[in-house]
Amino acid sequence: MPDPLIFALILTIIAVILALVVMRPYEVMGPAEVTRWLFKNCWYKGFWGLLAFAMQMCLILVTGYAIAYHPLIYRGLSRLASMPKDTKSAAALAAFVSLICAWINWGLSLIVGAVLARAIGIEFYRKNRPLNYPAVCAAAYAGLGLNWHWGLSASAPLLSNTPKHFLAGVFKEVLGRELVPLNETIFHPYTLINMIIIIISGVIIFWALAPKSPEACKGKGIDSIAPHIIEIVKKEEEREAKPEKWTIADKLENSKILAAITVIFSIIAMYWWFGALGFMRGLNLNSLNFCFILIGLLLYMNPIAYMRAIARATPAVAGIILQFPFYAGIMGILRFSYVVAGGPNLATVIAKALAAGASPLTWPVTCWALAGLINLFVPSGGGEWATIGEIITRTSAMLNVPIGKSIIAYSAGDAWTNLFQPFWAIALLGITGTRARDIFGYCIGCLIFASIPFALGLTFVPY
Repeated sequence: MPDPLIFALILTIIAVILALVVMRPYEVMGPAEVTRWLFKNCWYKGFWGLLAFAMQMCLILVTGYAIAYHPLIYRGLSRLASMPKDTKSAAALAAFVSLICAWINWGLSLIVGAVLARAIGIEFYRKNRPLNYPAVCAAAYAGLGLNWHWGLSASAPLLSNTPKHFLAGVFKEVLGRELVPLNETIFHPYTLINMIIIIISGVIIFWALAPKSPEACKGKGIDSIAPHIIEIVKKEEEREAKPEKWTIADKLENSKILAAITVIFSIIAMYWWFGALGFMRGLNLNSLNFCFILIGLLLYMNPIAYMRAIARATPAVAGIILQFPFYAGIMGILRFSYVVAGGPNLATVIAKALAAGASPLTWPVTCWALAGLINLFVPSGGGEWATIGEIITRTSAMLNVPIGKSIIAYSAGDAWTNLFQPFWAIALLGITGTRARDIFGYCIGCLIFASIPFALGLTFVPY
């Protein structure tokens, strides 16, 4: 499969063609005016609209990564890895831990799941037990493919509760307010019930997909699939040597006092922030990232150790940095493509077409399927929300479906096809030493079977 950047470029071309075909600017403008309208007033105007959001997404990933690699968490996962006795129980455990962590932070889930799967592989290897290592690694990806976008780091729900977000003007126009509080999305009973259903379903599905017989595990252990990982783990378990002679710089870099003072400042700031706004109004992308930076610094209590953990995670955000401006450009074409002042834009035209083909009953599943489809090309919950969030908002209003319900349906679809999209699995593949072809048979099986509880829950659980 091509790199996701290629899809971002292809989608940009498709958006340009749609704007020309659907909006027909050439009927009221000359050729030069059309190019200025499309590429300057629409595409370029939107291109830099997601810089703050891209940084927020980068922070969610790297802070979760750093927490997952803290020695305390690492040792806990190693102990947990000794619990399962066969591939089925190992896959069920990996899926459950991944799904629970995904509700807290999707970056945490991705890394914790990968480290746990690797630890299980090492544990079975050391005890000479048969294990289908790829099945366990696939299960460790469950959180990114099933429920992360319903959790505390969910891009669309949190963004919709963040002041001055990039859809605030659309919300104000369509909904009469700029924010959608979390009690209408993440913490609404509709979401919580669906999430419980999906967590249970995900564990059962990966347990059922994992092979039972020892014969199915021959040649599938970590020593066969990823023998180099065994040596990597040995090196990671060795303690890093401390400098023999401490300079002033070494003392400052390793200062627990500096870390403690910063942690105290952070706790005071969050006390006043949530005290003034309450949890539901106060939890947004900025406050969430602030809390995860605080937790990371509190765990490490060593500025340079925390910095090294963050640096270790930064290669994983390269795709976000480069691709988000192109998603923003697509958003600009959808939003600013009105031909005459006060006329409809491309997003409104598409929303009307979707509303004409859906009903309040079928819209949640339609929205879920649409999000799942677009996620194959825009493999980022935030980037995809920037691309089609306005369409979903307007369609939801036209059908009189609560916006919170539509955001949750969108979120489910965006997560669901991560099981088919290798973009976010890259970090997991690197940590576990597996290849995409090793795990994606199991992931696609989960994708198919999970569609049933997704569709039924989104349609029939009352909002």
